[in-house]
Amino acid sequence: MNTKAIAQPPARVICLGEVLFDCLANELGKSASEITSWTPYPGGAPANVACALVKLGTSSAFIGCVGKDVRGHELVQLLQSVGVNIAGIQYNSQVPTRQVYVTRSISGDRTFAGFGDKRADQFADAYLQAQHLPPELFLEAEYLVLGTLELAYPQSRAAVFRALELADEYHLKIVLDVNWRPMFWRNEEEVLPLINQLWQYVDFLKLAEEEAQWLFDTTDAGAISYRLGSVEGVIVSNGDAQVSYCLSDNEGTVEPMKVSVKDTTGAGDAFLAGLIHQLCQHSTQKLQDPQLAQEIIRYACAVGGLTTTKPGAIAAQPSSAEVASFLQQNLC
Repeated sequence: MNTKAIAQPPARVICLGEVLFDCLANELGKSASEITSWTPYPGGAPANVACALVKLGTSSAFIGCVGKDVRGHELVQLLQSVGVNIAGIQYNSQVPTRQVYVTRSISGDRTFAGFGDKRADQFADAYLQAQHLPPELFLEAEYLVLGTLELAYPQSRAAVFRALELADEYHLKIVLDVNWRPMFWRNEEEVLPLINQLWQYVDFLKLAEEEAQWLFDTTDAGAISYRLGSVEGVIVSNGDAQVSYCLSDNEGTVEPMKVSVKDTTGAGDAFLAGLIHQLCQHSTQKLQDPQLAQEIIRYACAVGGLTTTKPGAIAAQPSSAEVASFLQQNLC
């Protein structure tokens, strides 16, 4: 196992988890067995968030593990070219960089179709090493962004909880995007107990509607916030449908602006990046302003929506100028 230590500028947001290739089906409306060709696009939820943040103007770092292979080096070079701090990336020479196969419906909605001929735990991101997390990244950062996929494997799970220790030590706020993906887990009985261990750390929680229903028996962000008690924000999204939010004590809904959808891959990650970018622009005390709270969610919707207008997750992400222009054109 090798790690790469590179002196880089400090990041306001650390994103920890997987970076991978989403292999998108070139034919729409077909099952995986019917697809004859696939196109690989860089992705992985935490990496998507890290890249989208930089494009919006908020510095970020990515912590994760890739294979010591051509695909891994290509992904790291991409992150570096975007401007993401890569000092926390580890390399594993024993297992490859992850590839995920993704089918698409006629309307562009995606469905994960597995990992080819490998098991879920036979990829480098499952072997992120806790002892190699760089504490110096946490010294200057303000937010740590996590998903739940890395909880599926013993070594990356230990790295998640080590990151939470460092975040507590250096007073970072924790943003959790549940991002539930059953195919990443070999034992689904582990899922709920492990996710439940995270609630005590979380400051901001993002869920899809089905995740909210599964975990809390409601899709109302205010009810979830009340149930958890200690969070500063809860956001429940549902693709291009209404978003329910509770920021500070402000509850409400936002209807996303309509766009011409090409590919929904990474849209939720872009939405989350838009949210975090706005949190970095405003002190959390300002979330008590109802109008600002709604504007923050509307901004996040715009970032997510624009990302669906092009294929791929990272390549499709908008700049802050593009978001500003889109919001201006869609003034209520």
